[in-house]
Amino acid sequence: MPKIRPFLYIKKGCPWCDEAENFLQGHEIPYDKVNVLSDSEAYERMQKISGQTKTPTMEWGDELLVDFEVKQLEQFLIEHGVLKD
Repeated sequence: MPKIRPFLYIKKGCPWCDEAENFLQGHEIPYDKVNVLSDSEAYERMQKISGQTKTPTMEWGDELLVDFEVKQLEQFLIEHGVLKD
């Protein structure tokens, strides 16, 4: 994965977003985030890059993970060498 930090698009109150954040924090993976419900520019960017409006959406360099659950996040991180299987 690129050396840049992952960027997480979330919606406040979204249980999948909370799970994704807890997983990243639990594995000490630094990330940045924005609540798309309170930032219309971020919401538009998320829609533009992902083609949808669901969260969580993670942008990490040129990689996207869209509308995912923790199992999908874990697999993504394993495939990209961030976590070990």
